[in-house]
Amino acid sequence: MLKFIFMPYGVKESSADKLLGSLWDEDFQRAVEFIKLKHGDQRRQSGEPYINHPIEVALILSEVLRDKDTIMAGILHDVLEDTDTSYEELKELFGKTVADIVEGVTKIGKFQFKDIETQKAENYRKLLLSMAKDIRVIVVKLADRLHNMRTLDCFRRDKQVRIAKETLEIFVPIANRLGIWKIKTELEDLCFKYLYPNEYERVKSFVGNTRKDLEDYLRRHFIPILKKVLKDANIQAQITYRPKHLYGIWQKTLKKGIELEDVHDILGVRVIVNTVQECYLILGLVHSTFKPIPGKFDDYISLPKPNLYQSLHTAVIGPKGRVVEVQIRTWEMHERAEKGIAAHWAYKEGRSSKENSIYSWLKSLVESIQGSKNPSELLENVKLELFSEEVFVFTPKGDLKVLPAGATPVDFAYQIHTDIGDHCAGAKVNGRMVPLNYKLQSGDMVEIITHPNKRPNPEWLKFVVTSKAKSKIKAYIKELERERLLAEGRQKLEALSRKLGMPREELLNELVRAVGRDEEEVLLLLGSGKLTKEKVLSIFRVKEQRLVKEEKTEDLLKLEDVGRVQYELAMCCMPLPGEEVYGVVSRGRGLVIHSKECPNLQYILRNVPDKVMKVLWEISNRKHKTRIRLVVKDRIGILGEVSSTIAKWGGNITEARTKSIATGDAIMEFTIDVEDYPTLQRIMQSLKGLEGVETCERIFG
Repeated sequence: MLKFIFMPYGVKESSADKLLGSLWDEDFQRAVEFIKLKHGDQRRQSGEPYINHPIEVALILSEVLRDKDTIMAGILHDVLEDTDTSYEELKELFGKTVADIVEGVTKIGKFQFKDIETQKAENYRKLLLSMAKDIRVIVVKLADRLHNMRTLDCFRRDKQVRIAKETLEIFVPIANRLGIWKIKTELEDLCFKYLYPNEYERVKSFVGNTRKDLEDYLRRHFIPILKKVLKDANIQAQITYRPKHLYGIWQKTLKKGIELEDVHDILGVRVIVNTVQECYLILGLVHSTFKPIPGKFDDYISLPKPNLYQSLHTAVIGPKGRVVEVQIRTWEMHERAEKGIAAHWAYKEGRSSKENSIYSWLKSLVESIQGSKNPSELLENVKLELFSEEVFVFTPKGDLKVLPAGATPVDFAYQIHTDIGDHCAGAKVNGRMVPLNYKLQSGDMVEIITHPNKRPNPEWLKFVVTSKAKSKIKAYIKELERERLLAEGRQKLEALSRKLGMPREELLNELVRAVGRDEEEVLLLLGSGKLTKEKVLSIFRVKEQRLVKEEKTEDLLKLEDVGRVQYELAMCCMPLPGEEVYGVVSRGRGLVIHSKECPNLQYILRNVPDKVMKVLWEISNRKHKTRIRLVVKDRIGILGEVSSTIAKWGGNITEARTKSIATGDAIMEFTIDVEDYPTLQRIMQSLKGLEGVETCERIFG
């Protein structure tokens, strides 16, 4: 019965026996019986029994690593998502480790999202955070995706393209970062097949036509010479040749701008030995026997790739003038090259090895997605971490750091520690001072100069490339903006308290109760303008009409007719001809004229309305002062454009103050002479239309 169950679609019995024979026990049998019961009669899109899929995933996993919990999780990986199985049930039957891996692989399916993009982003977030806790989660997911890609033929063309594109953008780079070459190369070839079918068939045909000739060349002309050289040196080694995968060949033609016929290294020679010393010894023998090609040597043993890959790579001119690529590595390196992080369990008990480059990358990836607040930003950060080419640089102590190509000293500083990035004041590269936007090169030794008073600069966002640096700088800018809004909110609260004749704390408490937010959130709403003056007034049922004393004909005076009465214009609001104004009777000062919008006038109307009278002021034979405030994007030429606009509409600047703030904005305050209120309105309307002007308002008080 077990043999029948374990024969997945397209898998031969001998293959299953070979792959799982040494691992098979009662736990695996229980897991298979469990999924048979849970998935029942479920079918895949192809029509085959659903249980074939999880068993195929387990077979793939058994080729990559011999970890029982991971293979068990592969068998069970769909039961939480596609059946009525609970996490608790899985944990009780198969243990917490297996249940946690399966839960990490399971999509977020029980929540409603506003769109597919948000759901996809949250699924990635959950998967990657689970991966950071236990890297076996992503190994299971990669095996799951590989089998899905193998069985993609049954879907519509548009779905094939969508799934293949997602695989190439997300899962292939993850497999590459983790060094799981077997899965990475097969995924690439399958994506190539569905995304670029014409090119795929052309490369496949080319390789099929030329491979036999190349194999014959290596077997008859190159490998025999190499074997004799190694035998004479008394070195035991396995010499094989390996084919380049189709996608890799196609990418080479694109990157180098060459035709398929110009690719001569679709087969490469691999030499596997027992020790690192033998690797370098063989390299010397290869170079002394065949002519090496300059610039084609890479030492990934001394300087491993971030995914733990190690080998010596070289290219030489073989017999008959043909180019041959040679890789030299130990058996341990070979195992790691094929299986990546999965091989770490066998050699290093990798789950306890937290200091290597893969875990550093995972930490950086987690920090970037935790700082991402929206789906597009999250996906952008994930792709940035996955796709970047690397540069290898060193700390002053000689520690190796891997950064994306194009990284700067600021990226390096944040890679070391957030505090170092936040207080970065300068940098030395190879002992010389460099600008902070200097692009680091492999081999650079980088020293960061810090100062306690330095803070992140918004300008850094123009040149940093790592998602960690970007997210930390943005977080600092958001905090600055928050502090600015709090300050604006406090100012507006103070003005409202005067307007309503209510103590500031009492007003704030009332707003907290009315809006249902805490004090800080209320101040932020006021500062951002989301809680407007009108809204606050409506909350307290204060209508402007009720604050104005009922007009009586005898109370209406023209300003020109009060020449015999002592009067003055209020400095708090600087009223203008042509706007609605009121006179306030003041002992010793006569009549004080206020703009209707003046906060002080509103306070008087609320408390001593008998002292207020309506005044008509329509014309004047001179100019009058008023004040305005602008918030603008700080850029070259903005002050000149603002000044020209004011002058264009008849305004004259008598006083100006500007201040740049850390958000990249500037605050401009002007005292200007204008003829009347309509002139001021025209000036302000024109200023609001200038590029970079965010707000323009009249200043009272």
